[in-house]
Amino acid sequence: MQSIPSTAAAQIIISIIPIVGIVMGATIAFFFLLWSHRQKMRLIEQGIAPPGEFDLDAYALLAGLLTTAVGAVLTLFFAVMEGVSYVLLGGLIPLALGAGLLLFCLIRGSLRRK
Repeated sequence: MQSIPSTAAAQIIISIIPIVGIVMGATIAFFFLLWSHRQKMRLIEQGIAPPGEFDLDAYALLAGLLTTAVGAVLTLFFAVMEGVSYVLLGGLIPLALGAGLLLFCLIRGSLRRK
């Protein structure tokens, strides 16, 4: 297969695409935060309590359960298919991440009870 020589214009366009994507993403995030702040300020001015904060405990529990399950399945799959090798890291990393999140939930829950 022959390689097609790239022109300078094509290289410039290819290098500009990620920059434009990052700028657009940052702009969207900025306006989302700005409008969210204004909405909360209007609710406070009207005497209405803003909606509840982010539930870190529920999120960490859900993310921990999901990543632990995915990591366990991937570890088992890679162990059966490839044996003990560096490929196992593809399953052990999410397994360890999920276990860490579940440990965080356990520790945070025990600290809240005290």
